[in-house]
Amino acid sequence: MKRPQFTPERSCLFVVALSGLIIGALLFSSLIRSVGNISSFGLCSFASAKARAAAEYAATPTQLQSILHYATSKIVPQQSLAEISVTFDVLKTRSPCNFLVFGLGFDSLMWTSLNPHGTTLFLEEDPKWVQTIVKNTPTLNAHTVQYLTQLKEADSLLKTYRSEPLCSPSKAYLRGNYKCRLALTGLPDEVYDKEWDLIMIDAPRGYFPEAPGRMAAIFSAAVMARKRKGSGVTHVFLHDVNRRVEKMFAVEFLCRKYLVKAVGRLWHFEIPPAANAASEWSRLSSAKTLGGARLTVRCGSGRFLIDAKIGQDHGSLIWLRLSDELELWRAPSVHVKNYIRSYTFS
Repeated sequence: MKRPQFTPERSCLFVVALSGLIIGALLFSSLIRSVGNISSFGLCSFASAKARAAAEYAATPTQLQSILHYATSKIVPQQSLAEISVTFDVLKTRSPCNFLVFGLGFDSLMWTSLNPHGTTLFLEEDPKWVQTIVKNTPTLNAHTVQYLTQLKEADSLLKTYRSEPLCSPSKAYLRGNYKCRLALTGLPDEVYDKEWDLIMIDAPRGYFPEAPGRMAAIFSAAVMARKRKGSGVTHVFLHDVNRRVEKMFAVEFLCRKYLVKAVGRLWHFEIPPAANAASEWSRLSSAKTLGGARLTVRCGSGRFLIDAKIGQDHGSLIWLRLSDELELWRAPSVHVKNYIRSYTFS
């Protein structure tokens, strides 16, 4: 995560807006939950029940610390208010949740505060930077991690990862996957043992050749999302998409078809688990089969030559059954052409 520079005017305006955002989150959370509780109160027990509810949904110590911190600090988060609001909108509906953040910085206390009673875990490459941040905010759950890639290797990694079977979407995993250089194998057990509802990628550093780059973080986030067993999608937020490598790896592994929002330098993806595709395939397996094909399928900048069957569902939706993995596209036929570069029916 880059160390930002600020002007006094920008800091003042941002602190006011950010404090309002956190206070609004507290009010929103308390109001929604309290209304539900009040509806079940009897007249005799109303006062005591209301007091219990107020205590249960009172601001957490971390939230109060966050308000005080940002109200008295001239240092503000790296992301803009508009970018922060994208993640905040999701947290309003998903919190308390499991929130994994690649990067530790001036926004970390804010992210923890916006996920009260949930798990927010930060992964940071620089041990000294961890000490600097945690010294002032000891309630943060932060771990130091080591990256084995360098930004200057990005193009080579993108070209060669397909030659390693354990990097393929259908077979990739993280813990102990030493054959795939893009898999993060040295993370804390907590990262592997939990399913993450939200993943924010705002680190490691990726602005000079010897920096680790975010290639492995992006790949690993995609693997986590695809391996999800719980219900719902995994929300992945990638910052600094104005940079070539971030954008290139996002298109390759997170895929544009899952991109739901782009604000400033932030992209928001909603990635379904691979199990959803299996269930959908089962439902469509009786659809009219148009024939087998040898396809070159494009996901972003990648080209994959695969065997597939093409089918049609209700005349407007296309499904693809790939031979080496279970993947599904359901979109108007004209849109599917964006993914198919060339094909010949067998």
